[in-house]
Amino acid sequence: MKVPEKLINFRVYKNGDDLIGVADIELPSLEAMTETTKGAGIAGEIDGPVMGHFSSMETVLNWRTLEKTNIELVSPDGVTLDCRGAQQLWDSGAGKYIVRPVKCVIQGVPKKTELGKLDVGTTTDTSNTLETTYIKISIDGETVLEIDKYNYICNITGTDFLSAVRKALGLN
Repeated sequence: MKVPEKLINFRVYKNGDDLIGVADIELPSLEAMTETTKGAGIAGEIDGPVMGHFSSMETVLNWRTLEKTNIELVSPDGVTLDCRGAQQLWDSGAGKYIVRPVKCVIQGVPKKTELGKLDVGTTTDTSNTLETTYIKISIDGETVLEIDKYNYICNITGTDFLSAVRKALGLN
């Protein structure tokens, strides 16, 4: 049995270049857009999700210090972040640790920047928030999630839930 334990480490690349700085990343929450259905034939109300559609998604980069790279993320240009990590798993059958790659590609535009605070001997707690319009997560080379709001893609573990919508809209 392979037991996932932790993320060993990760690197972030911005538009193909190594992103300088020490940060942690809060990946977006996936909250389905919903609409309330009520009326004759329904005993109450149902908040039904809109298939393949998600509310605003935010990615937050939390920095230790104020750097040129986090100031660059204030620019209203779109940005692509390529986050590559190594996850640690315990293989109980083999009695050893193994490493599994994980990759997360995020595209978005700057939404909010907290410059942080200046205080002696502490971190600045600078942060950048990106409105995330695209996210793709691959684990061990397999795409497990791809959401592309502008291209009507909602692929979850191999099923593209918006394929029929693209066809109906004449996009395929």
